[in-house]
Amino acid sequence: MPITLHELARTLALPVLAGDLSKPVGWVHGTELADPTPFLEGGELLLTTGLRPLDDDYVERLVRAGVVGLGFGTGLGHEVVPPALVRAASNAGLGLVEVPRDVPFIAISKAVSKALAADEYAALTRTSEAQRALTRAAVRSGVGGVVRRLGQWIDGWVVLLDASGSPVHAHNPRLVPDLTAELARLKTAGGLGSVAFELDGVHVFLQVLGSRARGVLAVGTAKPDPGIVNTAASLLVLALAQNDEATARELRTCQFRLLLAGLPVEGLPERFRVFLADSPPDDVFWAEHEGRIVVLAQESDGFASSEVDISQVARGYREAQQARAAGIRKFEDFAGHLPLPEGFADALLRPLDTETRETLRVWLAHHGAWDPASAELGVHRHTLRNRVRKAEQALNRSLDSPGLRAELWLALHSEDQ
Repeated sequence: MPITLHELARTLALPVLAGDLSKPVGWVHGTELADPTPFLEGGELLLTTGLRPLDDDYVERLVRAGVVGLGFGTGLGHEVVPPALVRAASNAGLGLVEVPRDVPFIAISKAVSKALAADEYAALTRTSEAQRALTRAAVRSGVGGVVRRLGQWIDGWVVLLDASGSPVHAHNPRLVPDLTAELARLKTAGGLGSVAFELDGVHVFLQVLGSRARGVLAVGTAKPDPGIVNTAASLLVLALAQNDEATARELRTCQFRLLLAGLPVEGLPERFRVFLADSPPDDVFWAEHEGRIVVLAQESDGFASSEVDISQVARGYREAQQARAAGIRKFEDFAGHLPLPEGFADALLRPLDTETRETLRVWLAHHGAWDPASAELGVHRHTLRNRVRKAEQALNRSLDSPGLRAELWLALHSEDQ
């Protein structure tokens, strides 16, 4: 499970001042912006030293953006956390902790990163084990074997319905509730391929199997894991396709869903980009997903992600979507087209001298890779590491944070405009 703000405060001995501390921390982000919400996704713990006044409106903006907590650094601009901020956080239910000067912001970032990495590794391990178990079941026992193994894995109930809504295979069928209304909604919802809802404390997933609607996979479990359910659904489509004249388009779509779940598919190059295209190309892998043509290739027409490998297709798909939304052909060019708040670049880069700024510009351009960055700068890699550590000390923030890297890239890019 992700680390909660309460667990983080206890681990690092951070004084708790107000709010709900039970929410999991999805990431740590340090900022002194008056309104950082355009750069947030929700689930963050924000760290600040209070260079700007933090009023009730600031706290309310954070709550609306889904921020789980605020860490206020003392011993720099403020000896104590402003009482007005404590009252505002308490009234809004926002978790508020004090970060004394002897606890660097980097320590908080590292603690959360470590917890997230452990949680992600456990999830990946579980998904990988489930994929192997479900694949073995599909090979040995076909469709029925996949249904039974899925039910055992999620410790819940599973039922496979045919196109008419009649049960074909089931695991723990006595636990299956009346799904008539939800199945009817799926049938009349046009392009809707799946629904998820909670019923009496049980998480229920309904997944249409294939664009030709060979049936519906219905799953109920107290421990939801959509990745495992999606893997089973894709395997079921492939298994059902052996008894039906499935089109190549549908098979490729199933393969792409497996890739999104982090599962391998043969026949792809070692490195490629994810493209969103208007029409399918020739001689490269493509699939239809969410009504769009997705192409996995080194070169193609359309809106492109950065370069990824077979384990990073989900990230590449998100990047291609962002590029398309911004009207940018390549994701690498995305940063140059974002508006920056007035004074953002100057405030962020002020602690850095010219040499350090140029070092970060080159290092970030090489995605944090030491050897090519040091070669371009003409310095030894140890010198480069020392400069990057110097930047972290000046900023009082860890460059392990993707959020800080993005902010620096935007700020450095704006200097060139």
